[in-house]
Amino acid sequence: MITKEEIEKIVENMIDPFLHKSLLELGAVKDVKWNEDKGHASLKVAVAKLGSADQIELQNEIVSVLKENGVKSVGLRFTELSSALVAEMIETESTEKKPIFIAVASGKGGVGKSTVSVNLAVSLARLGKKVGLLDADIYGFSVPDMMGITKRPEIINERIIPVERFGVKVISMGFFVEDNTPIIWRGPMLGKMLTSFMEEVEWGELDYLLLDLPPGTGDVALDVHTMLPTSKEIIVTTPHPTAAFVAARAGAMALKTEHEILGVIENMSYFESSITGEKEYVFGKGGGKKLANDLEVPMLGELPLGQPDWNEEDFAPSVYQETHSIGGRYKDIAEQIIKVLEKTGDKVEN
Repeated sequence: MITKEEIEKIVENMIDPFLHKSLLELGAVKDVKWNEDKGHASLKVAVAKLGSADQIELQNEIVSVLKENGVKSVGLRFTELSSALVAEMIETESTEKKPIFIAVASGKGGVGKSTVSVNLAVSLARLGKKVGLLDADIYGFSVPDMMGITKRPEIINERIIPVERFGVKVISMGFFVEDNTPIIWRGPMLGKMLTSFMEEVEWGELDYLLLDLPPGTGDVALDVHTMLPTSKEIIVTTPHPTAAFVAARAGAMALKTEHEILGVIENMSYFESSITGEKEYVFGKGGGKKLANDLEVPMLGELPLGQPDWNEEDFAPSVYQETHSIGGRYKDIAEQIIKVLEKTGDKVEN
């Protein structure tokens, strides 16, 4: 039979989902009581904010784990951690490690840049990386819908808490407008919103923060280039010569602002028949490779036309499963990016 000390140790080893620290580090577990005859455990746990989604998540986890270890019933009471401790933990976490910024750009709309951004972020998370995704396409925000996100960010201690989905922390203008309302702001207001997304969002510790840039080389893209002088970039195009020609402008902008271009991803490269296996090059051939050669950067991958397998119960219309052939291609690209950025000595091949 489990003991009171074992119950306390089990709960103390759990991780607070908001502060990403163990409950032991936070001193969050209090008043542990154990009735061995009835198999009933009761305890009080301190959290950053009462009534939050993080509290519910932690509550469910504590009850589940204790019952797996032989506890028949669990009584939980929650209290708030001191605001000073929460602020200290947030400050410590935010200064521990700076993420690598990866901007995903294109010369024009309609080439699947946001689809690439979403699936690269998810693939990096599946490979064990801590990933954030900033939907910086403020006029044409689409990431929440593409990822099937229905929640909205919380505000805790005047900090915006990103919504997490598929292991990726997400912030988008789509969270802050009602009923898909169009954005009609001018440049300065857009720049202010981007600054808020960068400075007022509590991203926590990240390995990579991906930015889904608006297409082209307008105000928002320029603001991002100015705000992030050390960002890496990925250029997305289709194989059509005109799309690649226009995408070259985004590449030239990256080079002029001294952003390192990691490579080119060619989307919609071809359609492969599931019946015959034959490939049809619907939008032509060679645009991505020509762009990569012109920019003197690697070709990271060619992605065929295709649709994810939809799960109506867990709907995310643009996220490819790991087992999907295109999902596998995204994983390969993500692995290349990790090798280059973590300087393992491997180089992306053209």
